[in-house]
Parts: sequence; structure tokens; C-alpha cells
Amino acid sequence: MSDMRRRLETVIVAAGRPPHVPGAPLNEPVTFASSFVAGGELEYARYGNPTWTALEAAIGALEGGACVSFASGMAAVSAVVGLVPAGGAVVVARHSYQHTLALLDDGARAGRFEVRRVDVADADAVEAALPGAAMVWLESPTNPALEIADIERLAASARAAGALSVVDNTFASPLLQRPLELGADIVVHSATKLIAGHSDVVLGAVVTGDAALTERIRSHRGLHGAIPGPMEAFLTLRGLRTLSVRLERAEANARELARRLQDAPGVVEVRDPGFGTVLALVLEDAAAADRVVERVRLWIPATSLGGVESLLERRRRWATEAPTIPEGLIRLSVGIEHIDDLADDLLGALAGA
Repeated sequence: MSDMRRRLETVIVAAGRPPHVPGAPLNEPVTFASSFVAGGELEYARYGNPTWTALEAAIGALEGGACVSFASGMAAVSAVVGLVPAGGAVVVARHSYQHTLALLDDGARAGRFEVRRVDVADADAVEAALPGAAMVWLESPTNPALEIADIERLAASARAAGALSVVDNTFASPLLQRPLELGADIVVHSATKLIAGHSDVVLGAVVTGDAALTERIRSHRGLHGAIPGPMEAFLTLRGLRTLSVRLERAEANARELARRLQDAPGVVEVRDPGFGTVLALVLEDAAAADRVVERVRLWIPATSLGGVESLLERRRRWATEAPTIPEGLIRLSVGIEHIDDLADDLLGALAGA
């Protein structure tokens, strides 16, 4: 069966492997080298590494484009934002990852470009902000409000307006959403999260189906030096191999947890996008949310998501979080533990708070 016809669950396991020849390793080894012997495809490690190549082949196959890996998710974001021409405008989901917004605001303060924040769930409002824009930055679901964007419609509208469309696909992963197939120009990942999946790696990725864009992104990486370490690339690829089974379990846990939390004491709202592993609870105020975070024993208070362990945090504890996020919102990253233990711990904390 050709690679094009394989299911994504198979691609996750099969892509980025060394050739199937006698004596070859099953996995691409970690290549620790700063320089390579002249005359081959690689000469200096800032421009390439065999371990990156294997990871990029796998992520690219999953998203349906060419992948360029980076030292972090923010390094990937920065490379894509670097495509915006001087004097341009960026239309961005108002509840995007706070450091994406901070990077854009920094560029706006420096006079590089204009930033237009929109409610990404309101497609009409997004389209109204498009005239003259160079880029549309979407998250779906958004972080941490969990709003959903009509990616296909907005990507088409961006293209008609002459703007690049970018989708941060960190929350969904290519197993649940493939933005390039929906018409987006660029996909960004914090591979630190679901792709790597074990809370032990920091790494980013950019995927695009346009060869010229890929080359510009790759050039940015080489010039700015935002390269992943070979060990980080190896660990990310190893984590990726189990994404389908991790995601299946964590998603099932998230949907069941959302159901059990609907009538829990003190819960004003349960935000469930209907897919993925992230939920949000809105409690009455910051004090109530902080009490829940302090009382859990299995859930871990920490600021990340997409790992095998379940994490939670009150997002407005960060001064840079959007003021339109409720003070009592707790973001839940649901892991693969037994659902009854997760529910018992959280419901007990809610009752005690």
C-alpha cells in the first residue's frame, strides 16, 4: 500500500523510518554532530541533521506538507510571523496563546505591522477585518477559551483577500484536524504538547504545502539559529509514535469528564470543544478556582498540556493572559489516567472548595 493511502494511525508509526534493508536500525539514530564531511547533502549542523529529517518527514506526512522543525513552539511562531511584510497587518484570534499575542504586540509597538484582534468564532467579524491584511492567525480550539473557527471558510476568505492563513494546530493535532486540507497556507505546532506527549521536550514545527514558503521558513531557522537539538528531535519522534493511542484514551477521558462536571458544585460553565484533550471550567471567581487547584491531589498544577499526565491551572494567574478570559477559568489538560480517579479527585476538590 502506498504512503498516500495509509491511514494516519499507520503513518504515525511508519513515517520517518530508515530504509528497510538488512541490518538497518528500526529508528533513526540520534546524530550528535556540529559538522559533516564536505561533499554530501549536509555540511554544517545549523542547516540540517538526520534526526531532524526523520521527525520532519513524519510530521509533514501527517499534516500533508513539508515540515521545518524548531527549537520551540515560539521559535516556530516567530518564524511565521517573520513572513509579515513591514507595514502589513495581522488578523489574530483574540484568545490565542498569550505569548503569540505578546510577540505580535511587540511587533506592533515597534512599528513593524498592525495587529487586529478578532473573535475567531465570529467568521463575519474575521472577514470584516481582512481588507489590507497580510496574515490571518487562527487557533481552533483557542487557548484557553476553546472557541472554534471555521477554518475552511476563513482560509478561503484570507486567500481571496491576499492574506496568508496560519493555523496553530497544537490543541487538535493532525489526527483530529488537518488545516492544509481545509485550505490553510501554514500550520504551526508546539510539538512540546500532544505530538511529543510526555512533558520532557521543548520543540516546535511549521508545515506548509508551498515550496517557496517552506524555503523561507527554513532560511529563517538557519539565519536565526532556532534549531532543535538532535536529542529533542529524537524524543519528539519517539513520542509521536504513540499519539493515536494516547489521544484516543485522553479524548475519551475528556468527553466523559465534561459530562460528569456539568452539575458539579461551584461550576458556572464547562467549556468542551467536543474534540481534543483540553477542557475549561469556569468557577465563580479567582478565589474559588485557586482553592480547587490547591485541593487536587492527582491533577498536577502546571502550565502545559498534551502530556500523558493531567494538568490544570487558573489561566488568569498570568498577568499577560487576555482580560476577556474569566478570572475563575481553570484550563484542564486531560491525560490518560483512569477516568474515575480523575473525576473523583476533581469533584472532591470542587466539593471541598
